[in-house]
Amino acid sequence: MPDPSDMLIFWAVVIARFFVPLSIPKYPLPGIIASLVLDAVDGTIFQQFTDMSLADYQSYDKALDIYYLTITYLSTLRNWSNLFAFELGRFLFYYRLVGSALFGITNLRPLLFIFPNVFEYYFIFYEVVRLKWDPLLLTKEKLITTAALTWILVKIPQEYWIHIAEMGTIDWIMEEPANIIILIGWGAIIIGTIWLLLRDLPPPRPGFSFAADPIPSFLSDSTENARTRKERKRMKMINKLLYGRLVTRELAEKIVLISLLSIIFAEVLPGVRANNFQVAAGVSLLIVINTALSQLLIRRGRQWRSIIQEFVVMSIVNFSLVLLFDLVLPLLRGSIDLSDTLFFVLLLTLNVTLYDRYRRTHIWSYNNKK
Repeated sequence: MPDPSDMLIFWAVVIARFFVPLSIPKYPLPGIIASLVLDAVDGTIFQQFTDMSLADYQSYDKALDIYYLTITYLSTLRNWSNLFAFELGRFLFYYRLVGSALFGITNLRPLLFIFPNVFEYYFIFYEVVRLKWDPLLLTKEKLITTAALTWILVKIPQEYWIHIAEMGTIDWIMEEPANIIILIGWGAIIIGTIWLLLRDLPPPRPGFSFAADPIPSFLSDSTENARTRKERKRMKMINKLLYGRLVTRELAEKIVLISLLSIIFAEVLPGVRANNFQVAAGVSLLIVINTALSQLLIRRGRQWRSIIQEFVVMSIVNFSLVLLFDLVLPLLRGSIDLSDTLFFVLLLTLNVTLYDRYRRTHIWSYNNKK
């Protein structure tokens, strides 16, 4: 039987890794840095304060990595005013997600080298700029250069080190202390590159913008809360774009996003014997049902009163569907570990809820500039 103190520490870390990324949409830079630090130290916490085998945590760790990366992408829907920066960031995010799904299916570590996580550091660069400048100052050329240099100078060495050479930085330095000079030189090159990218920007504004701009209240509540006739007209247009038809580009993206996440989660779940087609088909059905429910409310002139209400209701719906899948899968020679699956469905439901809410904000933002 697991030691109660070990389980307390285990669930404290898991809960922290669930809630800390939720700060990213509101406080992008502090939120992602806190998530990165927590991801880096969780293994050390277990080693120092518990007798647990880290193998028991690996499935949660991998899923939570993808979870906070997805929250980071969804925050760009909510916050990013530079449309090209958003489109490039979306490509980098999905590129990594495809690589992670292929790795989960094949277990070929070089795939993580070929599909590096450039998006994370690209996001950090954008948010560093937003601290002191208007991100609209970032040109296409500067953004592409940033992504390319991040890919070449940061991620290729890092992904090679982790997934090809399979070496730890601490072990490398302990083996040869002089290697720290190489590490310092690498860091200096990265800092110099950032300076070159920022040096031609105009003088920075005073103060720091750690918090993202708030979402207009009527986007968070209902169309009736729109202050002006123009806002009400725009909200009706947005609702028509998002909910006028069942089959939309937004639905397609949600299916792609959640299917990839589910394939990744399924590969790290102990006890899952559903194949990738069954997983993708199951979550696609789940997303269609969720979208149809939201559309039904909109067509009846109603809307989710809050993001918490939407999350709670959708969680109940999705948990019920999982229980149904648990009954049906044995007939198809598949099975799931129910407790773990419910945990990962909770992550998926939160991602879908945030996508729906922030997609509305994204459409409003760009249509409001016209």
